[in-house]
Amino acid sequence: MKLHFFGGTETVTGSNFLLETSGKKILIDCGLRQGIGFCDEINCNPFPYDPSEIDAVFVTHAHIDHTGRLPKLVRAGFKNKVYSTEATRDVAELLLLDSEHIMKRETDRLKQEELYNTDNVISLMKLWEGIPYHKTVSIGDVRVTAYDAGHILGSAIYLVEAEGKKIAFTGDLGNYPAPIIKQTEFINDVDYVLIESTYGGRVHEPTELKKEKLEKIIEETIAKKGILMIPTFAMERTQDILYQLNDLIENNKIPRISVYLDSPLAIKLTTIYRKYDSYFNDEARKLIESGDKIFNFPGLHTTLQTEQSKEINNTPNPKIIIAGSGMMQGGRMIHHARRYLQDANNTLLFIGYQAIGSLGRRILEESKKSVPFSVRIFDEEVPVNCRVVAIGGYSAHADQPRLIEWLSHAKKNLKYVFTCMGEPDQAEMLISKIKTEFNIDAEMPKINQVVEL
Repeated sequence: MKLHFFGGTETVTGSNFLLETSGKKILIDCGLRQGIGFCDEINCNPFPYDPSEIDAVFVTHAHIDHTGRLPKLVRAGFKNKVYSTEATRDVAELLLLDSEHIMKRETDRLKQEELYNTDNVISLMKLWEGIPYHKTVSIGDVRVTAYDAGHILGSAIYLVEAEGKKIAFTGDLGNYPAPIIKQTEFINDVDYVLIESTYGGRVHEPTELKKEKLEKIIEETIAKKGILMIPTFAMERTQDILYQLNDLIENNKIPRISVYLDSPLAIKLTTIYRKYDSYFNDEARKLIESGDKIFNFPGLHTTLQTEQSKEINNTPNPKIIIAGSGMMQGGRMIHHARRYLQDANNTLLFIGYQAIGSLGRRILEESKKSVPFSVRIFDEEVPVNCRVVAIGGYSAHADQPRLIEWLSHAKKNLKYVFTCMGEPDQAEMLISKIKTEFNIDAEMPKINQVVEL
């Protein structure tokens, strides 16, 4: 049994693992390396394996750093089944088409070939099969079962059983308790684990404090008659924020304020959330059953069209703007940032991870040193005078205590742990904790490393 680490190692993004066992080649995720351009060499290089020889792909969740090269895989000759939960399938289709649109602009500017086109996405979706949690899929003698990862809607942990061994691919594990979706499931019997380490050395703020912090930041922004900008990922983080705002506004915990959801993708994804409310936790489902439209409230405006987005500039303050992208690498938030970062009455609130190299990461790090400073947006130097804050409790990733708790359920037969999907410093801190806590060997694999299990 051979395990290949072709992505998602020594970095947070680009998940791509190949398991060769029982005469089969099983791919777990085929993601895009983010924090760089779509057309960076890392994403454009040929696959280090023959896509036509892959027997199946299992997708842990819909984020582009786990799915973004699947259409390229099809373009390069893959013709077999792709498996995930049904929600992941539906969400991934939207995300991939949106990414193709953004990528097209980049490739036209750089005069390069796209990684994939819309036809490749259509071909991919014909191969993609949705499966429920706890259903086992057999690929020859290889058995694969999905469990709820609690990261985003439809996210999965895969337990692979072959050659008398059990291997868990966690994908990204959730930061529970989450506002909407169910808690991460534990797996008790496993030999090897590939576990994420995005926050392998950190402890999140208590989840109960995040709403209090959000409430305080909104109230302070209203007092200044300013604008609260929330760059957010269209998937999960946006719905979490809408859910929290629904509670704050409908229960009169904050004054009524205009809220603009300025992301066509987030608006469409929220519709998918409504379709899959069976994935929600008990609290969210009870609210829905009571008649509460948990993603809608007085003062919320959705702006699908570009002209509607531009009109936000003409609306009075105070107001809240929720827009993509979450790392400020593109999307409508860039336009708002160029206009509003320079006003000291405004606030920029980060509620998600900011990858190295992203504009969001630069702003967050520079804001800790001195204000004002400037960043480059659309070839223009933009001064940053506004307040820059972050709420860690909104992260959809498990922190170190939750990662250790998850592993504690699997420790009885656990032989080895591979830390993935994390920057080296975070991975190494998690490795140290694993060795101390469980006396189990662990390592951060190198890119392209091959391990015999």
